[in-house]
Amino acid sequence: MRILCTNDDGIHAPGLTIVEQIARALSDDVWVVAPELDQSGVSHSLSLNDPLRLREVGPRHFAVRGTPTDCVIMGARHILGETMPDLVLSGVNKGRNVAEDVVYSGTIAGALEGTILGLPSFALSQEFSVENRNAPQWDTALKFGPPIVRKVIDAGVPKNTVINVNFPACAPEEVAGIRVTRQGKRNLGFLKVDQRRDGRGNPYFWIGFERLVQIDVPAEGTDLAALAARYVSVTPLRLDRTDDEFSQALTATLK
Repeated sequence: MRILCTNDDGIHAPGLTIVEQIARALSDDVWVVAPELDQSGVSHSLSLNDPLRLREVGPRHFAVRGTPTDCVIMGARHILGETMPDLVLSGVNKGRNVAEDVVYSGTIAGALEGTILGLPSFALSQEFSVENRNAPQWDTALKFGPPIVRKVIDAGVPKNTVINVNFPACAPEEVAGIRVTRQGKRNLGFLKVDQRRDGRGNPYFWIGFERLVQIDVPAEGTDLAALAARYVSVTPLRLDRTDDEFSQALTATLK
């Protein structure tokens, strides 16, 4: 099985080493194509107005000065030659990708592009807590990643479906189990715009995050609830975003 690995944290991110180890637990034919620089939050952007610079970092390891989407396209359509990968693994992201994160995440986007290319694709993310922000529990992803990927592949990943896997912020022995979940929704009040001034007194802005005084209780069955209870969350995401229920209502309205 030929596996293409990518991420959005950049070619030197610790999580990329982890995803490669997960891939090597499944196959010896592993290729790594990742962004030259951190591309967190770029979503499913594609470089159309800028050239892509390709650098070989080592055997079967390449850095692309572009987005995760660019990396998957370059890997599958150019670097690997005529033999397409059988599987795309994107991650392991430092930090969870749940709820609305799936819209912004470059990690999710890398897996989405693999799905568009017709390949079984997984987005893998390791949640961290305030206490272990600088030292996430990578061992949790390493322990649970390979068997989850194997079992999902054996079950058969439907076309146009991305598998979003999030590992909880705890040691492997503290994981309560694995849950198949749906995408959750949370209070977006944690987003903030931070205004500052440069050395010349000109204003500039950062979009950032702040801790909420009160955190909403996540709905049961969601990715948020699973992580809160120390379960690995496995969420199938559809590439087709059509709202079928509202389409039916709209059809009746517009007749």
